[in-house]
Amino acid sequence: MKKIIKRFLLLSLMILCGIGLYYANYFNLIPKKSYVDADFDVTFTPSTVNYDNDIHDDYMDIMLGARKDAENHPKYDGSYVAGGYPNDDVGVCTDVVWRAFKEAGYNLKEMVDADIQRNRENYNIDIVDSNIDFRRVPNLIAYFETHAVKLTNDPYALDEWQAGDIVFFHDHVAVVSDKRNRKGISYIIHNSGQPIREEDALLHYEVLGHYRFDASKINSDLLIPW
Repeated sequence: MKKIIKRFLLLSLMILCGIGLYYANYFNLIPKKSYVDADFDVTFTPSTVNYDNDIHDDYMDIMLGARKDAENHPKYDGSYVAGGYPNDDVGVCTDVVWRAFKEAGYNLKEMVDADIQRNRENYNIDIVDSNIDFRRVPNLIAYFETHAVKLTNDPYALDEWQAGDIVFFHDHVAVVSDKRNRKGISYIIHNSGQPIREEDALLHYEVLGHYRFDASKINSDLLIPW
């Protein structure tokens, strides 16, 4: 009887360890080697625009801005904020995006607000509220659908994914990293309250939209500086 109990306990422990390892791997808590574009003969194409005139092009600035937010690790909190902008220590997935655009010199909030005023028919909004509209995923989808270059939703089309791209899922959004996994799939930078904010998680979601913000294709009057 004691042998049976010991075997049962050992088997239970092995199962629990297996489950723990699975979730630790799923949430990227186990360190992994990351790769870069050159490892897969993918060439990063920089933006022809450097809106804030710093040392980085727009695409790289957007990615670096998202990385700053990831490293800051804000608490997941989507509470309504008078004035629109939450404190730096809190945020949700959409806050990663406007903070990323801030790094490139763009005021995404004001650009979204202005587009809602111009093209209300593109947005499924009953009551316009500039304090929250730019923090809602459907509104960002509507904005990028009009003002960005639409790219493949296939994560395995490696050449079409690069740092600074914006990718939408069901009720979620992320910025594409310059890191890749061993198969060449791009990492994403996002906030869903997870421990690691820049991670190998693109395949965890169904991609609904993949965009690249090319300011050279947008009327300069529609671009609003931070």
